[in-house]
Amino acid sequence: MIVDLNLQDKTVIVIGGGNEAQKRINSLLKQNCEIIVISDSINPQINKLVKAKKIKLKKQKVCDTKFISKFKPNIIITTTNDKKINQKIINSAKRSKVIVYSSDNPEDSDFSNPAIIDFENMIQIAIFTGGRSPAMSKKIRIQSEKIFKKIITKEDIARIKIQEIVRKLAKEIISTQTQRSECLHSIISDNEIDQLIKDGQLKKAEKKATTILRNWK
Repeated sequence: MIVDLNLQDKTVIVIGGGNEAQKRINSLLKQNCEIIVISDSINPQINKLVKAKKIKLKKQKVCDTKFISKFKPNIIITTTNDKKINQKIINSAKRSKVIVYSSDNPEDSDFSNPAIIDFENMIQIAIFTGGRSPAMSKKIRIQSEKIFKKIITKEDIARIKIQEIVRKLAKEIISTQTQRSECLHSIISDNEIDQLIKDGQLKKAEKKATTILRNWK
């Protein structure tokens, strides 16, 4: 089962400071969560994120799991080359009811990381092998990305952005879920809005969508 966790305001600890840790950190940066890296050394890219105050760093070698009770994280991701410490972290996290992932042991982890095709953080397509073969997930993602780039257009991205704006407004104006759904479907099917988007007149398209919403009965 593939799910998209809401990590806003959650605390995620990443153990390790190498390339594998960097990949996991990059996937978390858009989630509006607190990211704490614990490692005695970090690569230049992670160091830049620390200096930019996008993530926090606790510079220390991880020899035990005391950090779990100290930081009380919601999720732990361990990426070290030490299989024993990784397993110790997995075991301790599970006892503490903390979601945990180890890059060297997906079978014993609570979740797996799919390969993601991302379109402006508006559309994400996951290629997932259930942790059986991350290498194949990546290979298939590269193959699929070429195809999806031909299918998903900039107009599709614009339609999603407009829908996001009017959905928030609809919750304030229209009382029932059924009516909101009907209104949003009407907006996404509107020929005038569709033409404005194709012509690149996004502000006018947004204004037209808002007008339909405000006049909805």
